[in-house]
Amino acid sequence: MNQFDRPETFDPEALRKKVSEIRKTTTEQKDGTRGNAGLNPLAKQIALQFRADTYTPAMITGLIRLLDFCALFAIGYGINAQYVAPTLEQLPVYLLILAGGPALAVAAMQVADAYQVPALRAWLRMTPRVLGAWTAAFGAIALGLFFLKSGHLYSRFWIGAWFLAGGFFLVAERAFIAYSIRHWSRNGTMERRAVIVGGGQPAKDLIREIEHQPDNDIRICGIFDDRDERRSPNVIAGYPKLGTVDELVEFARLARIDMLIISLPLTAEKRILALLRKLWVLPVDIRLAAHANNLRFRPRSYSHVGQVPMLDIFDKPIADWDSVAKRCFDIFFSLVALALLWPVMLAAAVAVKVTSPGPIIFKQHRHGFNNETIEVYKFRSMYTHMSDPTARNAVTKNDPRVTPLGRFLRKSSIDELPQFFNVLKGELSLVGPRPHAVLAQTKDRTYSDVVEGYFARHRVKPGVTGWAQINGWRGEIDNDEKIRFRTAFDLYYIENWSLLLDLKILILTPFRLLNTENAY
Repeated sequence: MNQFDRPETFDPEALRKKVSEIRKTTTEQKDGTRGNAGLNPLAKQIALQFRADTYTPAMITGLIRLLDFCALFAIGYGINAQYVAPTLEQLPVYLLILAGGPALAVAAMQVADAYQVPALRAWLRMTPRVLGAWTAAFGAIALGLFFLKSGHLYSRFWIGAWFLAGGFFLVAERAFIAYSIRHWSRNGTMERRAVIVGGGQPAKDLIREIEHQPDNDIRICGIFDDRDERRSPNVIAGYPKLGTVDELVEFARLARIDMLIISLPLTAEKRILALLRKLWVLPVDIRLAAHANNLRFRPRSYSHVGQVPMLDIFDKPIADWDSVAKRCFDIFFSLVALALLWPVMLAAAVAVKVTSPGPIIFKQHRHGFNNETIEVYKFRSMYTHMSDPTARNAVTKNDPRVTPLGRFLRKSSIDELPQFFNVLKGELSLVGPRPHAVLAQTKDRTYSDVVEGYFARHRVKPGVTGWAQINGWRGEIDNDEKIRFRTAFDLYYIENWSLLLDLKILILTPFRLLNTENAY
C-alpha cells in the first residue's frame, strides 16, 4: 500500500527528480540555519499525513472477541428474561449458563482460527467454522447438564431460541465485519505503518515481497538510508527515500509509526548495530528482514509480515491491550486518589494563594511520550518573580526561590498532586519514568548528553511516580551519576512492566515519601 496515488500516468522519473530537488534544498538549508536532524519538506509532509492513531489487528480482533461474548450473552439473557423469567434462586445458575455458552463459543472460534484477519475478511468461507464453534459450545453445555441430571429443569425453548438467534447474529456480524475491515484497510484505520531502513536492491526486493502478500495490512511510509544516491536511489519501488537514519528518529516522533524494518543482510553486523544504537530509543517494533538470508533459524525464531519472515529485534513496550489495561488502571486509581485527597489539595491551593502572590498552579513544559512536549501541573512552590519554567537551574537545598510553604509542599510531594489531572487527560501515567523539564541539565550538560540512550525512557508515558523514585532516586539531580542511575531504573521498569509492578510501585510510594533527604 503506497502513500502516493499511482494513476496510469505515474512517472517514476518525475518523482525521482522531485525527491532530488527537495533533498538538495534541504542540504542547503542544513548548511545554513537547520540542525542535522531537521526533516526535509517531503518527509515532513508525509509524516503529518500519519499523525492520526490507528488500530492494530490485535486491537480489532480483541474487540471482536469482546463483542461476540457480550452480544451472545445479551441475546440469551433477553430471551431468558422474556420467556423464562427465573426466580432469584434460579438466576445464578442461569447466569452461569449464559456466561459459559459465549465463553466456550469464543474459545472454540479462537481454536478454529476464526479471529485471524484473513478469516474475518472471508466471512462466507468461515461461516461453517463459526457455526461449528457455536454448536460445540451448546454441545458442551448440554453434556454438562446431562451428567448433572438437571437438563429437565431448564427451558428447551429458551436454549433452542438462543442457539438459533445466536447463530444468526454470528453470521450477520461476520458479514458486517468483513465489509468493515475492507473499509478500514482502505481509509487507513486498520493498518500497521512501517518504514524501511536501508535502500538499494535489498529494500526493493523486500517491498515487492510485502506488497505481493494477500491481505496485506502494512502501509510503507517511506525509506531512510544514510548512503548517497549512487548506492541507494532516491526512489525505490515507487517509494521515496525521505532522509538519513538521524532524520528517521525525527520522522518517527512526528508520525505514528508502528514498525521499522531493516533491509540489511545478517552479515552486515556492524552496520546493523550502528543503526540499532540510534533507533532503539523509539517506541516502535524493530524487525530485521530475513527473507533473503541463507542462514535459517528455528521457525519460532521468526515473526511474519504475511509470509515474509522477520527477526524480532525490539518490541514496542506496553502496546495493544496492555496499553488499554494500563490506561484503565490510571483512570481508576486517579479518580480514587482525587476522591480521597481533595481536602488536602483544596487546603494546599488556599495556602499557596494566601502565602504569596501569583497563580496557584505552576505549569512547566516537560518531555512526554515519544519525546513530545507536555505541560505538567504542580502547586506553585516558588516566588512568582523567581520561578524557572525551563528548570535550567535545578532547585537546591535552602534555595531562596522556594517559599516557606513551598519547601513543605516539595518535601511532602503535595506539590505533585495536580498531576492526577494530567493523568486523566492522558498526558501522564500514574506510574512511569518521571517527566523531566525540556531544558533540564546537570551543571552545563543536558541529560541526553550525559546518558547515551537517555530518550529511550520516553518510549512509554511518563509517570507521577516511578521505579526510580521508590528506590531512592528522588529529588535534586546535581551530578552525572544521579541521572545515569535514574535512567537505568527507568529502563528496567520499561523492560519489566506489568500491572502488578505498577500496583507495587503505587502502594510503596507513600512510604518512600517519608524519606525527604533529597527533596528540596
